Amino acid sequence: MTSSEAQILRTVLDRWKSAVDAHDPERVASCFTEDAIFQGLQPYTVGRDGVAEYYAAQPLGLTAAYDIRETRRLADDLVLGYLSVDFGFTDRPVVSVHLGVIVRRIGDAWFIGHYQVSRLG
Repeated sequence: MTSSEAQILRTVLDRWKSAVDAHDPERVASCFTEDAIFQGLQPYTVGRDGVAEYYAAQPLGLTAAYDIRETRRLADDLVLGYLSVDFGFTDRPVVSVHLGVIVRRIGDAWFIGHYQVSRLG
């Protein structure tokens, strides 16, 4: 893992985490590309509207804590990340998942273009 790729991921994922922790579904969605493929723990969606709907349905107090495990530079404007994420709740145990993302540079900013969660065994 290079520090350059990890820093790119942190830039995007820190924005995502801040919006998740604030329960701000529109701000979460703004971290994604317009055509993002999004697979949470429910059926997948495409685009920011689906991302916003997904996070609007999450309980208040949801938090996300992530750890970058691996990165790969796929192209100048694409970075793949493999992470572990713990989603915390106020009234139930933490849900630990694996998260695969591909972030894409559009202009001077980076956005999540692909997001896929799988539960840890």
